[in-house]
Amino acid sequence: MASTSRSIIKSVLSREQAEGAGARVRRSIGRPELRNHDPFLMLDEFNVDKNGGFPDHPHRGFETVTYMLEGQFQHEDFAGHKGIIGPGDLQWMTAGRGIVHSEMPVKSQTRAHGLQLWINLPQEHKMCEPQYQELLDKEIPRATPQEGVTVKVIAGESHGVKSKVYTRTPTMYLDYKMDKNKTVEQSIPSSYTGFIYMLKGTAFIGDKEFEGKAHHTLTFSEDGAETIKIQTKDEDAHFVVIAGEPLKEPIVQHGPFVMNTQEEIYKTFVDYQFNQNGFERARDWHSTIA
Repeated sequence: MASTSRSIIKSVLSREQAEGAGARVRRSIGRPELRNHDPFLMLDEFNVDKNGGFPDHPHRGFETVTYMLEGQFQHEDFAGHKGIIGPGDLQWMTAGRGIVHSEMPVKSQTRAHGLQLWINLPQEHKMCEPQYQELLDKEIPRATPQEGVTVKVIAGESHGVKSKVYTRTPTMYLDYKMDKNKTVEQSIPSSYTGFIYMLKGTAFIGDKEFEGKAHHTLTFSEDGAETIKIQTKDEDAHFVVIAGEPLKEPIVQHGPFVMNTQEEIYKTFVDYQFNQNGFERARDWHSTIA
């Protein structure tokens, strides 16, 4: 007997909005209709021309995952960590107790296009030391469950292929490209919450073949089913499947700070203002790329 697939319970269109300095983003998770999707706080599809970007700004209490689709992005932080990620490359940044950084497009190109996902950290890891995991496109493993279906395994596992990315909050992040007239089943742990974000084309999800179109976020049912069935019909599709273990902890978010209580947020503002408890290196620091 065929396994029962998760179904889609909500579809939300990501409308374009301004963010940062001259950047345009389509916000998926994090918009009013999808405020949080535990453990996920935000997903943005960003388009930034050479004059835009995200100049110096802080984070505490969660992880940011930047996945490039086109163009190049450069980043620099107050600890001297800097680099460039290009098409298909990944940066998994654990902000932990505090980071101040800048993310800007490379000036010699037309635009930078990619996805940035914010993943909440459990209370026990919110004040951990900052950490980076960076993978070039060629270092991210691929699964090919059938001809015409390719899965980049950014985090977690797909069709026997595992990512080497360490996730403090158990997470799967898969980049699917499917030719037309294909059907695939993706395993998903029964306890995970998750969603699909459509980048291009049309896919039909679940036994009821819910139609997912570009720039829509499709959230999964939370019924314990351990597969998600995905089909294409008369066109190709490109989308990401993102799912994770819900933390089931209080979320208090104020901009780039995400903690468990209002008191911790207040303390974070004090720490940032007085360059202490993780923000010591922010004193008099300015990035060279912004």
